Amino acid sequence: MTVRAVTSADLDRVVELDRRLTGQPRADFYKRRLAAQAADPKSFISFAAADGAVLSGFFFAHVLDGEFGGQAPVVVLDALGVDPDMRGRGVGRKLMVQLEEAMKALGAKEMVTQADWTEHALIRFFGANGFSLAPRLMLERSTAEVEIDVPVETPSHGAEIDLSDPSGDQSAALSRDVVPVRSMADSDQAAIVHLDKKITGRDRSGYYRRKIAEVMKESSVRVSLVAEIDGQFAGFVMARVGYGEFGRAEPVAILDTIGVEPAFARQHVGRALLSQLFANLGSLRVEKVQTEVAWNGFGLLKFLERSGFSPAQRLVFRRRVG
Repeated sequence: MTVRAVTSADLDRVVELDRRLTGQPRADFYKRRLAAQAADPKSFISFAAADGAVLSGFFFAHVLDGEFGGQAPVVVLDALGVDPDMRGRGVGRKLMVQLEEAMKALGAKEMVTQADWTEHALIRFFGANGFSLAPRLMLERSTAEVEIDVPVETPSHGAEIDLSDPSGDQSAALSRDVVPVRSMADSDQAAIVHLDKKITGRDRSGYYRRKIAEVMKESSVRVSLVAEIDGQFAGFVMARVGYGEFGRAEPVAILDTIGVEPAFARQHVGRALLSQLFANLGSLRVEKVQTEVAWNGFGLLKFLERSGFSPAQRLVFRRRVG
């Protein structure tokens, strides 16, 4: 048995294996993934285990470098499958070894993945291959209700970021009626990087350059937004729509990053951004938004809870490498 990269010639076999394992045909997801891999090979990884000409298993992963507040490259294993007739023959282990080698070449020391808590066979596989529960929580909310009654306060650099609302303001008016919100543009990059550095103390210009390039490619999907007050940059939210990662059959929006300019704290900027985001997603028939939060990110957890988020029925796993 050999391990090699997945190619377009493997598409039908990958889709068929995935259908047998998940019960859902996801041809579009794998077509998009292979096209993205061809366009940006540094951000996507795939491996196939083949016995001669017959593909027996596959792994698909992508590289994160900055999402959810991360400070180092992380490899996300988001699609995998092994032919049920080949289980117990070390196919998954061979693929895992190859993925570890690819991670070392990237300088990534952590692999993460997700599973619904009811996916017992998959969770057993992760446990047998060195994964443990990550110190992160998955949260989600519906896009059906767009009204958000949570202002955001962002402190000056050096203080703890507290996104909770101690004021008790429960105004019924939607903030986006008072705070103009528009689609993100390439020209917003400098302001976003400047604000992020002010909040986090880190220069993540490379991360934002890549993320804004993704926004421009997906210009028909308006899910990354900027708020302005009196013509000045006041904050931003970055999200994306996933179409099949981690076995999902329906589109799900992933909230990556939100930031508010300290000069506009307590002016409902964060509330306006989320309200407009949920409205846009609803018009795209995306019914669910998910995000990841560190288990001890109490200020952010409180903000998200008051924005309608609650724990998802998903577990986050991680595996250290090297």
